[in-house]
Amino acid sequence: ETVPKGWELAVNAGEAQLQLVQDDGKKALRMRSDRASFALQKKIHISLQQSPFLVWDWKVTEFPKGGDFRHSGSDDQAAQVIVAFSSSRFLSYIWDSTAPKGMIASASAPLFKKIFAVVMQSGTPGSGTWITERRNLINDYKQAYGEEPEVIEGVRIQINSQHTESRAESYWHSMAVSAQP
Repeated sequence: ETVPKGWELAVNAGEAQLQLVQDDGKKALRMRSDRASFALQKKIHISLQQSPFLVWDWKVTEFPKGGDFRHSGSDDQAAQVIVAFSSSRFLSYIWDSTAPKGMIASASAPLFKKIFAVVMQSGTPGSGTWITERRNLINDYKQAYGEEPEVIEGVRIQINSQHTESRAESYWHSMAVSAQP
């Protein structure tokens, strides 16, 4: 009952800790990681020409100690949204522990896959507070890959702290693809 309808739980390492909670008057999904890595993912097929904006609400209350996506040995985040444009191209919007806010760079990825990370938030500024993020997926994809995407094929929310052998906690309230920012 903690996995939202239409979503699938994917556990990479450790044990998934999910709980539906009331937080600041909102029904939210709390994700906790104790040396674990897991995600909720959903296959979708949405034309970006009609709906180019991704909007979501998140909050982080605990960060993986020393997490930094720029190094494979510390590539842990308390919260990330991964958007699949194909089976090999992805954008990852992250709340990193140390990488600077606004940074866009290639992230570690499995063989034959390419992931560009966009650091939306960094470290403790804003932690414990609900933040609404808005991104133009067409613009971000063009900046990362040099061409315009047509559709998104999937979305994933993830938490991980297995590399840093620490803990992390994030909350999620809503996520939508829309015509307006």
